[in-house]
Amino acid sequence: MALVLNEEQQSLKDIAKEFLQKNAPVTHFREIRDTENELGYDQDLWKQMVDLGWSGILVPEEYGGFDFGMVGMGSIFEETGKMLTPSPLFSTGVLGASLIALGGNDKQKQTYLPQIVDGSITTALALEEGNRHSPLSISTEAKKNGENYSITGDKTFVIDGHSSKLLIVAARTSGSEKDSSGITLFLIDPNADGVEVNKTSMVDSRNSANITLKKVTASKDDILGEESNGAAILEEVLDRAQIAISAEMLGNASQAFDITLEYLKERKQFGAVIGSFQALQHRAAEMYSELELTKSSVIAACVAADEKSNDLRRMASLAKFKAGETNHLVTNEAVQMHGGVGVTDEYDVGLYLKRARVTEQIFGNSEYHLDRYASLSEY
Repeated sequence: MALVLNEEQQSLKDIAKEFLQKNAPVTHFREIRDTENELGYDQDLWKQMVDLGWSGILVPEEYGGFDFGMVGMGSIFEETGKMLTPSPLFSTGVLGASLIALGGNDKQKQTYLPQIVDGSITTALALEEGNRHSPLSISTEAKKNGENYSITGDKTFVIDGHSSKLLIVAARTSGSEKDSSGITLFLIDPNADGVEVNKTSMVDSRNSANITLKKVTASKDDILGEESNGAAILEEVLDRAQIAISAEMLGNASQAFDITLEYLKERKQFGAVIGSFQALQHRAAEMYSELELTKSSVIAACVAADEKSNDLRRMASLAKFKAGETNHLVTNEAVQMHGGVGVTDEYDVGLYLKRARVTEQIFGNSEYHLDRYASLSEY
């Protein structure tokens, strides 16, 4: 398993880095936050990202995509993490594209994948129902009503749910809560009767939504894949999502570390730059080591996804666990080493800590993935 990027992958990463530094620096994120942008992202910037082909990275070529794989997508997310770039790339380019590409029938793929590639639609996965990630804990019910289904339930922490044009809703058509069988995925129009979307703003100033479904009507044509087979589709897609968010967390931690390193070289105390103090050097060395380990874990998980490795689930959990632990450590240390100014809005470092706290919880925190890794390893 190669843990280095090939020439094409490195080129994509370099292009992403240059584009984001020029068009979406942290000041761009601050502008989106301070103006309380209703969408939570800049439509013009998203269009440029679409034009670069990023929305089609995971879409097969026959549907207009580039099928460049998770290594390519991970490289992009690492760079978006460094710049705190808000966009629907995660909810649409990873979750939506993967769910439809892996689980959809021919008609659904032909209808929606080209629209994801050209940016015509954005998507959101309505999965979570509790305070912590538990993909099988689905109580939202889809009752058969003649030829149709009536969907009722509540969804929380729906990333980009307030701005999406297509919801992918996990509901139970049979079985009881936490059963792996009986979960069905439905394609739902967010403007359909009975759908109530409430936007929520999180500590990192990103947006998600709580969604209530009250007897929402769906037809058999709205089922993504097969009835009661949603859990199998979700498993692989969530692995991809966990890897993508791990790559973003790596970028987030890397940038927080770089900012802190520069501060250590400039800030003076007792007549000397604080970077000359051995205690701080040791702490910086630990951060660097953990970042390198995390980088290897993330690349290994990306490669496992592209190679369709039997070890994908373990590698995805390893990457999410390691990225969560490292991001927590680095952002904590970054703020500590900056002192009191680290938590003021004047300095960017506090923004990275806030983003770290949210990404840690997306699709399972470190404790969840440590337990999952142990279970998959039969410990």
